[in-house]
Amino acid sequence: MSIEQITDSHCHLDFPDFDDERPEVIARALDAGVRRMVTICTRLRVEPQVRAIAEAHEPVFYAAGTHPMSAAEEPMTTVEDLVALARHPKFVGIGETGLDYHYTSDSADVQKQSLRVHIEAAQETGLPLIIHARAADEDMARILTEGFRARPYSCVMHCFSSSAELARAALDLGFYLSMSGIATFPKSGELRNIFAAAPVDRILVETDSPYLAPPPHRGKRNEPAYTAHTARMGAEIFGMDYADFAAQTEANFERLFTKAAQYKAAA
Repeated sequence: MSIEQITDSHCHLDFPDFDDERPEVIARALDAGVRRMVTICTRLRVEPQVRAIAEAHEPVFYAAGTHPMSAAEEPMTTVEDLVALARHPKFVGIGETGLDYHYTSDSADVQKQSLRVHIEAAQETGLPLIIHARAADEDMARILTEGFRARPYSCVMHCFSSSAELARAALDLGFYLSMSGIATFPKSGELRNIFAAAPVDRILVETDSPYLAPPPHRGKRNEPAYTAHTARMGAEIFGMDYADFAAQTEANFERLFTKAAQYKAAA
């Protein structure tokens, strides 16, 4: 029986959680039908290490940016810096960036400045913006909308677990919502309803590994192979056969992450 192919659109393979068995983790993902992974750099000073992982492993692509929770600790990046990084053939997205007022509301102004830099880089490169949003829905919707009206760009709301209002604002701009292990948690019924109300052609799947492992691995280290558990919940949410949902999310990923799709075609 063939395994349906999917993509883990957001993971962190450079994190020390994977240092002892990175090749094995990638191999397990492939065995589970996860044929591609996008590993995300959250501090630009470690971009060389993240890039090296993508270069060493054919199924791995990467993106880079300054995570909002680190925005006050890291040097402010520039549009020029991000555009230069984006020239790499396996660099496929800008971020993750965004706003997080849950633990780091004191750096809100710096986060907003950083977010606007990343938006401009996405506009310049044509690569999708990768957004982390937590406890900042109103500012998030306003800044994303203002930027889009000034100059359209593409975007994914990674690990989406915010309000229905932010989901609608993002979808109205043509953006995508990415489903993580949170959508599989028993108490996430409200979040599943938000996804169910979204167009299925705007849904991606991800792990955000090593965090947020879905059942039956909850509480343990997450890894890209477990994207399949989230995708199975996604199929259930949309009332689709798993094969159809998997194919839909692949089409969605390739429509948004066009550089990854073109790399596959050229390989």
